[in-house]
Amino acid sequence: MRIFVGSDHAGFDLKNSICEFLRREGYDMEDVGPPIYDHDDDYPDYALKVCMKVLKSKGMGILICGSGHGMDIAANKVKGIYASVCWNEESAIVAKEHDNINVLCLGSRFVRPNAAKRIVRVWLEKPFSREARHSRRLRKIKKIEKANLRGRQ
Repeated sequence: MRIFVGSDHAGFDLKNSICEFLRREGYDMEDVGPPIYDHDDDYPDYALKVCMKVLKSKGMGILICGSGHGMDIAANKVKGIYASVCWNEESAIVAKEHDNINVLCLGSRFVRPNAAKRIVRVWLEKPFSREARHSRRLRKIKKIEKANLRGRQ
């Protein structure tokens, strides 16, 4: 499964650190950008790029901005994307086990590089629990999505 990583200017350094970590660990990954620091870039542009690649490849995405919230909001506007901001390993485990998120959002102003690497690792390694209650809730979310999100797919 391919992992797509993107950021805005606030997440640029952490994105580079995460990309280096993923390569070193042998993950199949793609740095979606930005390729160079640009103080005037906008997080929705990179959120959309990553999300479209996640959907097309049935992969996973990592989005990084200053707080993680902007990327989270933008990503969750894309039908078929289930994104969440995670700030520690426990939040990443729950996001994957209970909500089966396919896009992890990180806030570079709140999560240091070593902690971010641990968060990424547990999120990638943890499977969705498939417990009936979690599956039922995800079906309800998909129903809301179908009724309210228009556009691609």
